[in-house]
Amino acid sequence: METRAALRWLRRSTVGLVTASMLLPGCGDAERDAVPTVPVAASATSPEVVASASAATPKCRRVAGVDVHVSPRDPSAGMPLHVIVVDRSGAGVRGPIAVHTSTDDPSSSSIPTTSADGFGPPAWRRVTVSAPSAGAYTVRIPTDDGLHCASVTVAAAAAEPRSPGAYKAVWPYEATWDARYEGLFGAWIEHLFAAPLGEALVWPALSAGLRDPARNFLFGHLGLGEDDEAQAPKIEPDCADLPYTLRAYFAFKLGLPFGYSSCTRGSRSRPPSCRRWTSSQKANDGSSGAIRRLGNFLRVRLANGVHSGTVRVRGDDDTGDFYPVRLDAESLRPGTVFADPYGHILVVVKRVPQTANSGGLLLAVDGQPDATVSRRRFWRGNFLFADDPIYGGPGFKRFRPVAAVAPEDPRPLTNVEIAAHPGYGDYDLEQYALGVDGFYDRIDRILSPRPRDPRQAFLETITALEEQVTRRVVSVDNGVAHRARHGTIDMPEGSEIFQTEGDWEDFSTPSRDMRLLIAMHVTRTWPARVADHPERWAHAGGDPPGRRDLEALLKAEAERRTFSYTRSDGSAFTLSLADVLDRAEDFEMAYNPNDCPERRWAAPEGSDEASTCRLRAPADQRRRMRRYRAWFASRQRPPGR
Repeated sequence: METRAALRWLRRSTVGLVTASMLLPGCGDAERDAVPTVPVAASATSPEVVASASAATPKCRRVAGVDVHVSPRDPSAGMPLHVIVVDRSGAGVRGPIAVHTSTDDPSSSSIPTTSADGFGPPAWRRVTVSAPSAGAYTVRIPTDDGLHCASVTVAAAAAEPRSPGAYKAVWPYEATWDARYEGLFGAWIEHLFAAPLGEALVWPALSAGLRDPARNFLFGHLGLGEDDEAQAPKIEPDCADLPYTLRAYFAFKLGLPFGYSSCTRGSRSRPPSCRRWTSSQKANDGSSGAIRRLGNFLRVRLANGVHSGTVRVRGDDDTGDFYPVRLDAESLRPGTVFADPYGHILVVVKRVPQTANSGGLLLAVDGQPDATVSRRRFWRGNFLFADDPIYGGPGFKRFRPVAAVAPEDPRPLTNVEIAAHPGYGDYDLEQYALGVDGFYDRIDRILSPRPRDPRQAFLETITALEEQVTRRVVSVDNGVAHRARHGTIDMPEGSEIFQTEGDWEDFSTPSRDMRLLIAMHVTRTWPARVADHPERWAHAGGDPPGRRDLEALLKAEAERRTFSYTRSDGSAFTLSLADVLDRAEDFEMAYNPNDCPERRWAAPEGSDEASTCRLRAPADQRRRMRRYRAWFASRQRPPGR
């Protein structure tokens, strides 16, 4: 958005997160990319009381690329005030961000805040004043390029809600996407899904996070009660809907354009393709009230309009809703989407830099058919990639920015426009030219640019497999509970076992088990890959571990790591990760929710473990499973779903 248009938009007071360049006219927006230097802080917020500024406080100057956003849209006394600073400049925010009680006196008192930081990129920091008084405030941000400041006014009383009336649009467009909003979107995603690295982040539905004001700094942003339990829409996206839902929710809050394409799923001979793009500007179902319109749009129009094929459109196709990004440290940022060739979609939520003791990490969340949302780490056994064009365009992508040239005529940018745009410029097809091994090598080097100890790296791989196995416990338990309440679940035909609708989609696990089988193969063959490429690894002292040493490490770790599942009689049965690896072949037939949990965990026939089994899938379903087993044995799901 041009500066004059931005100022007109601010004067109209139609959107609430205000950037520093709007508050301070003339502040430039240098659209240059650099890895930010704000240090990573703990995920949870912690008290931070900022000391009063001294008389020697330097004067404010405008630092291009440092954006200051405020939520709620209309700050008022007594209500939490969030100030989010996003550093796109690379200058580096140094020291605490202070909120002062005067707009013109550097020595005025600063007020207590809580804070949280994010690595991004771009790096960001959120400070919150829990209950501000009415008045004018100055936010002072120390950077390597000088002191950056912005003004915030807090009203004495809450403003009357500015809910739009009857619109053809689901929500009105009042701004347009640019690097400032993309930076804020990434900060919001990282903040929403923040959790300690050792903690399993699992929500029963996305609503659980969106309705948590400690996580969602856009909670109640519009002042409509849009996130209150009594009237907030029920938001339960699956994996394909999740990135769209997050983007639409954010766009709704900030008055940004949004849309989606109607696409095919692809077939065994053709990749997915798109025919028509629908803007939320023209997608209102006629219901009144902004909250109801949003809920209906997410649950009906969007959920029925997009699927995993929509995200896998070829990278050189302008009609897709996503475009492939250049593979570098800047691209693997919160909000980036990963599409695997077999239909699973994840949203990147955090990148953790490499340290002396651990490799860099990339964390993402996904949705499941039963509406659960969980976090997982990037690794070869979980983020699947293929370079065969028949699968379309898997890999790392970002939402195609939508330009609202006129409110009634928004449109997505083309690939050429994105490549030439000063705020984007990251459209690239290189990931499809690297080959599968080259793709994973490139990501590994981005996350961990320094050579790594192979033993430590292998331990992290084993941990990732363990996480995948333990998450399956919940999926199996959900299927057992549903089968007990509702009886036999119908099984679809052919490749539809991997993606359909209804109870089978919600409670079977063929797609998850396919990924688990691939993960087991990756783990078992990891020592051989290390031995084949010793130049990629560092080792402190002595000779680097060979293949046999790493295989011995896997054996010891797999036997040591255990978990329990619930058998048919309600008793807990403990398995080791080694048991799961040994049963890989039997997991090719373990995805049917009509089978007992013992069979779901591939208990050997005639064993004490299997003695409590009471249910078997119908004979016709078992016959079809034997026909489909070749897909699982080859570890390759058929294209087209």
